Amino acid sequence: MKYFIVLLFIFFIGQHSFAQTHKEQIAAFRQNYKDDFLKDPRSPLKQDDLQFLRFYDADSIYRVTAKAELLTNQSTFIIPTFSGAGSQYVRYAQLSFTLKGKPMQLTIYKSIALSQNPAFSNYLFLPFTDATNGSETYGGGRYIDLTTKDIKNGSIVIDFNKAYNPYCAFSSGYSCPKPPDENRVDMAVEAGEKNFGKGH
Repeated sequence: MKYFIVLLFIFFIGQHSFAQTHKEQIAAFRQNYKDDFLKDPRSPLKQDDLQFLRFYDADSIYRVTAKAELLTNQSTFIIPTFSGAGSQYVRYAQLSFTLKGKPMQLTIYKSIALSQNPAFSNYLFLPFTDATNGSETYGGGRYIDLTTKDIKNGSIVIDFNKAYNPYCAFSSGYSCPKPPDENRVDMAVEAGEKNFGKGH
């Protein structure tokens, strides 16, 4: 019996340390996210605005491992922006995963323009909408950044705690891609960035 108790204790400690590690990872991610606003000369936010950024508490339930099926022979297509323009992308991989017990599918995309820039050639784009848009989160959806190197042995970790708002959520005058209809998550994704807490 005592061995079972010891194993149970070790399991609990392991789970606790993972939870702490994930929260610390998300805290560091969000700090870098804030810092990037101050480094970008085109940023819609200044130092005083950062206090109005809002996020859900980190929740490891929204960190999922997805099966990634690479897509071949895909035609380029235009993802429109909220300003009416658009950019060329190609569908890179189909993701299949389970979120809160429900099977989901999303598509990740590769920007044609960025793929021609050596600094961003591995960049992958995961825009999505969900049931929180327009109430708790930005109405135009949110983004997650990934790279081709994140896909390992046919799998990829998707952490919705890293979902962030496009610049259009903070100010007009930016050209932000609209998440394609195929990337609608049919539930409330209560993770990642919330609505900006300051009026435009």
